[in-house]
Amino acid sequence: MKRYRIDMARYAVLTIASLIMAVDYRTFVDWGGLYPGGAAGLALLVQRYSQVVCNFVGWNVTVPFGPINLILNAIPVWIGFKYIGKRFTIQSLYVIFLSGFLTDLVPVEYIQSFISEADLLSLKTDPFLTSLFGGIIFGFAISLCLRCNATSGGLDFIAIYLSEKKGRETWNIVLAFNAAILILGGFRFGWTGALYSIVYQFVYLQVIHLMYRTYQYQTLTIVTTRPEKVCEAIYRISHHGATVMDGRGAYKGEPKGVVMSVVAADDTPHIYALCKSIDPDAFINTVSTSRVIGRFYLRPRD
Repeated sequence: MKRYRIDMARYAVLTIASLIMAVDYRTFVDWGGLYPGGAAGLALLVQRYSQVVCNFVGWNVTVPFGPINLILNAIPVWIGFKYIGKRFTIQSLYVIFLSGFLTDLVPVEYIQSFISEADLLSLKTDPFLTSLFGGIIFGFAISLCLRCNATSGGLDFIAIYLSEKKGRETWNIVLAFNAAILILGGFRFGWTGALYSIVYQFVYLQVIHLMYRTYQYQTLTIVTTRPEKVCEAIYRISHHGATVMDGRGAYKGEPKGVVMSVVAADDTPHIYALCKSIDPDAFINTVSTSRVIGRFYLRPRD
């Protein structure tokens, strides 16, 4: 029953995240002629190209976003099933399908009715505001998905696979892959949208960096009189080991234990609290770690 409730709560959050993404696509992304990047950005590019062709030949049809997005996510989804995990991939497929479905159904006029005419005009005519707010909203939605063990698909699958394979953050690599989409969009639809898409993508990557910290590592150096208990606390929370060195306080000359461990950044607040409960006088120094080489535990996704 507990597992069922957790899954229901997770899918509820994923539904909200999918709706936020759909609203972002139909408002800020459309207003600024932006490209989110990844499979979704490529799907929007294909959709816009196809719509231009349909209008040119006189076909009175609206090209849908959802089916194009599903097709372009086929290979990334296969990578997810094969290398990342079935549960993670199924939940991501839910986001891919629902966000695409909602993008084609979102009533833009209804959403615009909640914004004053002056603010709406400002958003539609100021690409910097559009890219800034759109990037924040999109990054928030993606972070919700990642925290619920899912993703919006596309390059996210590849980035997570490389993160687990290489043991380092790869979100900036995604930015490099997206450059090709921006160039294609710039040639056909103008360079203003392509330029501000860089701002949009940079902003949403920074939001992800702040909200999702699984692949950010920190080195803890803890000076304590109870090193064994501190090591147990670190392992209990993060499943990581530690190295204990003998030390001596320079002022009083008292013997100390120096515990060093590398942990995921999202585990550090819990480790701080538990270490302080074990030894209120413990001294903890935290240093950001850019890369870890060697055996480093990552929580399984399934």
